[in-house]
Amino acid sequence: MKQSLLFSQIQFKGLALKNRITMAPLFLSYANPDGTANELIIDYYREMAASGAAMIVTENVAVAPSGMGSPFTLLSDDDRYIADLAKIAKVIRQEGAVAICQLNHAGRYAHAAKQRLAPSPVKTGEVLPKEMNREEIETIIKSYADAAARVKEAGFDGVELHGGTGYLLVQFLSQRTNLRKDEYGGPLENRMKFPLRVVEAVIKTVGNYPVGYRFLADEWLPDGLHTDQTSLYAKELAKRGIAYLSVMAGTYDSFFLPSYREKEKEEAYMVHFAGSIKEAVPGLPVIAAGRIQTPETAEKVLREGTADLIGLARVLFADPLWPKKAAGKVDKPIVKCLPTCNLCMELVMKGKPAFCAHWDKKKRARFISIHGK
Repeated sequence: MKQSLLFSQIQFKGLALKNRITMAPLFLSYANPDGTANELIIDYYREMAASGAAMIVTENVAVAPSGMGSPFTLLSDDDRYIADLAKIAKVIRQEGAVAICQLNHAGRYAHAAKQRLAPSPVKTGEVLPKEMNREEIETIIKSYADAAARVKEAGFDGVELHGGTGYLLVQFLSQRTNLRKDEYGGPLENRMKFPLRVVEAVIKTVGNYPVGYRFLADEWLPDGLHTDQTSLYAKELAKRGIAYLSVMAGTYDSFFLPSYREKEKEEAYMVHFAGSIKEAVPGLPVIAAGRIQTPETAEKVLREGTADLIGLARVLFADPLWPKKAAGKVDKPIVKCLPTCNLCMELVMKGKPAFCAHWDKKKRARFISIHGK
């Protein structure tokens, strides 16, 4: 019988993981409206860390109020938020998992910003964002670096920059949303400049500290980014010493298209994108995600060399015992995230805190008692 790769250890960039299972970021609208943490969010990360997954990556934490994608987003733009971030890092580490904090600026997807910031004035719905000037570009770069320093001070084991889902870093990278005529627009090498400057500023600020990257391999749109361009960007990130790439595909402009909605029902529907990026940067750890429902599928992804780690988001939300069941420590069938159910995302899109349709009455009652809804 072959030894399991899923439960083999791995080390990279100062991180030591007990297995190859990671929790990919999942935004649930749990934070307080002032950007602080509460009992609900602390309980959630405690449960995720106790799952047996080796590395827990938090939901996106905004580097500035202008970058909040929701009114219930954690903030990191001031030292007063360090204490709350430290509570999250502490509960994750107490349960034996590596704690990573994801940082983000939503750009044209920002919620209720007086003036949404973006590389170019490309509409999101009916909202026309403001094209960032040079001063705003420098300010946001510094915001990322300062936020990363706070994450490090809060006791996280590393930081992840959100370069996925069509948020600000991707908005500069994509020819769809970056129509600039200056040195930040035009050919790919120019469109890379802003996100690469963010990466460089963060690494310079935190020093010898792991900096990962949530990586958009494909926008899943005909006129969007595809792997021919993103693989080149991956190579530039590797040159700058990024710790790992957590690969995903699709943005809020594609998530609700019928073609995407059908594809995401399939198991491992995004894994091939991880494989493409892995080919471009074979020496860099790559996380694959996208409805990896079964341990058998996860093992196959690792054994074929498509990726080095497995990212579980909604799959782990639906069954926090998935890793222990996969390891044979809990003798019960895995509760699967149903392909026909999109309840958690639908709630978040309505600005409501998410829960899972699989939750029993006791768990749902506690959720309601804490959140009051």
